Parts: sequence; structure tokens; C-alpha cells
Amino acid sequence: MKTIESILSQIPALDGGAFSVSVLAGGMTNHNYLVEGKEQKFVLRLVGEGTDYLGIDREMEYSYACAAAEADLSGEVVAFLPEHGAMLTRFISGRVLSATDVKDSKQMPRVVEALKQLHSLNINRGKFSVFEAARRNYNFAVQNKVIFPNIMTRALTLLDEIEATLAADSNKIDCPCHNDLLPENLIDDGSAVRIIDWEFASMGDLFFDLGNLAVNSDFDEEHEREFLKLYFGEVKPQHLSRLQLMRQASDMREATWGFLQTGISELPVDYLDYGQTHLQRFLSAAPERSQ
Repeated sequence: MKTIESILSQIPALDGGAFSVSVLAGGMTNHNYLVEGKEQKFVLRLVGEGTDYLGIDREMEYSYACAAAEADLSGEVVAFLPEHGAMLTRFISGRVLSATDVKDSKQMPRVVEALKQLHSLNINRGKFSVFEAARRNYNFAVQNKVIFPNIMTRALTLLDEIEATLAADSNKIDCPCHNDLLPENLIDDGSAVRIIDWEFASMGDLFFDLGNLAVNSDFDEEHEREFLKLYFGEVKPQHLSRLQLMRQASDMREATWGFLQTGISELPVDYLDYGQTHLQRFLSAAPERSQ
């Protein structure tokens, strides 16, 4: 707690006030704390061990978090202290969404509006590729002596095939993307859906964001079609196909992320189970390719 208190003491906006600090549960990468005063609440994020391996650019994260806050899509960034691996943001009061919420016919339009706002942010920095991210995770995991199941070799080949298929498709839309759209990163504050956790934000493929949220929310094809109709006003077969391929690629990124974390993280998370679960789902989603 001494370290946290010393960090908070360096933030002018807190003006040396009295604040209580408690652990926020749920994070899989960093250490998160709720900082509470008499009238204000903040979230303090301290980077987790080994996160440099995960392809996270903290300056990039800060830029996108600020752009989202300026658009009233996320909480205000109160302080950024990269020398301490710390960022303080204003706490968003509301209900953290679940996969069931995202699929709900009343909530989904509000989620889509948040995504449209995200993809229209006034920022153009960086470049994200789910394929490069998955391969980077894998290579760093190998360097850290992580042992993979034998099926990983086949999975990497399938990932290459998906990348080649998408590269031949002309429906790519580059825009500001979040690239880590778990339902838990969406908060309904009563007036709108807000988005948090901008670690992987960068310019990227809009359809990766859509596919990423689709797979993390366990969409079936009916949900995917409803989702696309809300976003684009119609369901084009090529859009559906691109979303479905991107949701598969998302699982491969998550699988390699989980395996890498087994070799670098000290957080009490079962990363091995996480990696294996996503790897199996990736392979199950592309049976025609695995023959």
C-alpha cells in the first residue's frame, strides 16, 4: 500500500486528499484498485508483470483512452505516470455487461451505438493485426519455455489460411479499434454504454472488433445477423463471412495470449485453462479447414 500511496501523492488532481484504496477484482493482466474519496471515485491501474511481452504500448493506450474520454465514451484520464506503470481514470458507475446482456435485443442496439462511436474516434495512431499479435504471443511463449499441445502447429497453419482468405477480401475497413472487446469492458451507466480498458487500442480492422465481441459474447448466427443489421443497416454475406473469420482469429489470439501468460504472469489466474479453452474453440469453429 505504501507504493500506491506514494503514486497517488504525485497526482495533482487528488490534491493530497484522503482516499481509501481497495482491490478491484476481475483483471487478468494488471493490478487494479478502486480509489475512493468523499465525493469522487477513481480506478488506479498498475501494470502487471511481463506485460511488455503482450504487445501493449502504454503511450498508445493513453492516447486512445484520452480520445475515448473526450468523446464521452470512457472515463476521464486523470493521470498517466508511465515511470510507475500507472494510470488513474475516473470511475464509471454502472452495470458491467455480460455476454447475455450483449445478446439481449434491447441492449444490443446500445452496444452497437457505442461501437460506432468508438470506430469514429478522432485519432489515427498505430496498427493492430490479430494475426501478428497471435504469432508474437506464440514466439514469446516459446522463448519463455512454454510447452504447447501438439495441435498448436496445426492451429497456426489454420490461422495462416484464415489470414490469406481475409487478405483476398476487399471488405476491410480501417478505423480506430479497441481490439479487446470483452463484455466486461462494457459498462451501462444508465444513459449509454461506455467502454473501458484501452490496452490494445490502435488503428485496425473494424471487423476484428465486431468478431471479437461476437465470439466473446457467444453469438450464434442469428445474433451475428442482428448485430450486423444494427451496425450497417443490412446484412451482407461478405460482412457476415468476414466477421465469422475474425471471431475465429480472435480465439487464436486469446489462446496464444493465455499460453504466453503461463510463462510470464504472477497473477492468480488459470491461464493454461484459458489458453486451452480458446484453442479448442478455435479448432472447433473451423472443422472444414482442419480436415
